[in-house]
Amino acid sequence: MNVQKRHEFDTAAAEAFAGRVADMLDAGAAAAMMSLGHRLGLFETLASLTDPAGSHEIAAAAGLSERYVREWLAVMVMAGVVDYRPETRDYRLPLEHAACLAGDAPFGNLAVYAQHVALFGKVEDRTIANFRTGGGTRYDDYPCFHQIMAEDSGQTVTAGLFDHVLPIAPELHERLTAGIDVLDAGCGRGAALLAMARRYPASRFVGYDLCADAIDFAAQRARTEELTNVRFETRDLTGYAEPGRWDLVASFDAVHDQKDPLGLVAGIHASLRPGGVYLMQDIGASADLEKNRDFPFATLLYAVSTVHCTPVSIGQGGEGLGTMWGWETAERFLRQAGFAEVERHVLPHDPMNVWFVARRGTAI
Repeated sequence: MNVQKRHEFDTAAAEAFAGRVADMLDAGAAAAMMSLGHRLGLFETLASLTDPAGSHEIAAAAGLSERYVREWLAVMVMAGVVDYRPETRDYRLPLEHAACLAGDAPFGNLAVYAQHVALFGKVEDRTIANFRTGGGTRYDDYPCFHQIMAEDSGQTVTAGLFDHVLPIAPELHERLTAGIDVLDAGCGRGAALLAMARRYPASRFVGYDLCADAIDFAAQRARTEELTNVRFETRDLTGYAEPGRWDLVASFDAVHDQKDPLGLVAGIHASLRPGGVYLMQDIGASADLEKNRDFPFATLLYAVSTVHCTPVSIGQGGEGLGTMWGWETAERFLRQAGFAEVERHVLPHDPMNVWFVARRGTAI
């Protein structure tokens, strides 16, 4: 073996690292199977059973093939997710494990994020090509991406929208109740905007997003619920500006993917009326790599950036700031765009994201 002579080879350290790599491989396999279990509703099925159950009973309750369910259960047992009693050959999902894996889990459904791990393999060939050519991708190169992001947004944004998010700008509730004009820039499937449209019928809501499939989904939801105060439009936000049109603009985990993030923030500033508010959520990591070692899901987020956020920006002709562009960069962009006041918040229920409240001037 050709070992560089920078220092004496440490056999114990090499063996320990090999053990870590083996653990990574096992954990990666468990995460991929966790994604599968989430999409098939297996965690919800296990959580609904009051007593330990055999693979036939679990499969029947889930409406799935027993042989495949049994193999999946074996993965979950080896990963320490599901308990197994060999004497009775039955399985149990402990309540403490269901608390972060099943349904509207009280600690957030972490199985949602396991879907990113499964997605990496689906786009690996395209990612390899990007490494070799420096090229980028489009949103529709990622199967199920909007569904994953809608689930993520559902628990980090929509679930806490009225109790945690909007209260960071205390004036918003009264203004929304009276009736104002609101834009969600990069609205995805529109869950947050739909929730606000239901809560505040006197206000008028518009959602823009680059992806037609996400907009179609949101528009259909609005029609189904007969919401007349909200509409959705497919729109590329590059160079966006509608001077003086909005009282409130929100963007949830959307700015860093753009072709020109600073240009978008500047366009939003120009599009707000005097006294208008920009509510911006993005990943709360630092722009400095060394400061992110203890940041939640840092490895996963850099991986998501490698296969999605960076190439999507590059694919639009952008510089590819990436998922971990940093709260410092976001705050600098807001100030460069001309916002008179910029506040930064980290919410107790959501340590992974940062929330900015940026105000334009003084209300007239």
